[in-house]
Amino acid sequence: MSDQGSKRQRQLRARLGVSLKGLAGGMVRGMGVPTQRIALPGSDDAVSQRHARSVIELCLRVGETMIATGASAADTVAQVLRLSSSFGITGMHVDIHFSSITVSVHRGLDEDPISVMRVVKVRTTDYTRLRDVYRLMDEITSATDPVDPDLARQHLSEILQQPHPYRRWVVSAGKAILAAGVVVMYDASFVVIVAAAISAVIADIVTRRLEKWGISAFFVQMAAAFVITGIAGLLYWTRTFGFALTSEVQPTVIVISGIMLLLSGIGLTAAARDAIDGYYITASSRGLEVIMMTLGLAVGISLTIGLALRIGIPIDVGTSLGRTDNIWAGMVGAGLIGIGFTLTSYVRMIIAPIMAILAAIVFAVFFIVNPLMPDPGLAPGVAGIVAGVLSYLVYRWIMVPEAALTMAGIIGLIPGLTVYRGLYTLMDGPQGIVAALGELFVALAVGIGLAAGTTIGGHLARRSFGLDRAAEISLRRARRTR
Repeated sequence: MSDQGSKRQRQLRARLGVSLKGLAGGMVRGMGVPTQRIALPGSDDAVSQRHARSVIELCLRVGETMIATGASAADTVAQVLRLSSSFGITGMHVDIHFSSITVSVHRGLDEDPISVMRVVKVRTTDYTRLRDVYRLMDEITSATDPVDPDLARQHLSEILQQPHPYRRWVVSAGKAILAAGVVVMYDASFVVIVAAAISAVIADIVTRRLEKWGISAFFVQMAAAFVITGIAGLLYWTRTFGFALTSEVQPTVIVISGIMLLLSGIGLTAAARDAIDGYYITASSRGLEVIMMTLGLAVGISLTIGLALRIGIPIDVGTSLGRTDNIWAGMVGAGLIGIGFTLTSYVRMIIAPIMAILAAIVFAVFFIVNPLMPDPGLAPGVAGIVAGVLSYLVYRWIMVPEAALTMAGIIGLIPGLTVYRGLYTLMDGPQGIVAALGELFVALAVGIGLAAGTTIGGHLARRSFGLDRAAEISLRRARRTR
């Protein structure tokens, strides 16, 4: 009996040891499916080549349209994946490199993969067309019956061929309102407001003509800067005849309004957004584009000042005027900027008051928070969060593209002036390198703050107020398959 008792004890100890080892291993060892999928499975074997090519062609054209009309890289990838899933293709890969989009479908070992690339030759801001594309995708993805890709492509062609909601002169008027809004933010005189609006219209006519002639964007920026700075020089020139139409510093505001009008800061903010989303090649390309466009501005302004001094006009364009202490002037100016951006980006006029109110609210938040958070990027980040939340709520209400609302809210805070100040300081000589780098880092911090704030605000709004399941899955896939 003693031998049997000791044998049972050994068996119990062995079982207990095995159980403890299994329990310990279960606490450490991974048991489920990996949280990060390295590659999508080749689950599209049953898809015919004809169907795959039709879907790829549709997805390519949708992606090209979204990039060309102002959508971010992350939004484009998410919507293209959402569209492909609705047609039964779950293993699609989408890659965006600034001005090109590549779509690839792997159909298993027995079928050849299909990969197609398209170059985006035109990049503009047309949120009405982008809104129609979003609506088309919503109709396709929410349809109960399968949609023919060829029919969907035909509807997309109709969207691309439809006229703009208003004529080109309205866009020029929008640019005048935008430039005037920048001047109002600095609480300038009525003469300067009118001069800024006129300079914006003339610069728009000149740049549009040069673009039709095929002139590169760098020289177009130089020409626009020449026109705007020249008008500021004319105001200085009136002083030689005893007509003091403005104060000593206010003609500089006209140049600053031109800098904001040419929108170099929007490119920097978009580059920061792409970098945050993980599209580093696109972000670096956008950043280089911003530098070249702003260099064109700086060169044009420098040439104009040099020419004015040679003919005896004592013009002196500064690089800083400081932020106005009048919150009401800032809110009115931000509202005008929002209206101007609405018209320049082809958003329907009925939406302009909403975007003006949104821009004024975001500026008020920035004005209140800025003294409490003087570090670069913090106050713009908080204002960006408010812009992201409000933009999503307004988007759910009136179905205007969220990107349009977000940009209208933050456009009054974009760091275009800071970018110009850094490059202008750099052009003064080698002794200004340290100061120039400091200004450029401040501009980068502001751009990252605005981009991060709008991203966080949009995410918080979606978590609080809901997002359709298909879009949420597409966003996750977009992050996993970059």
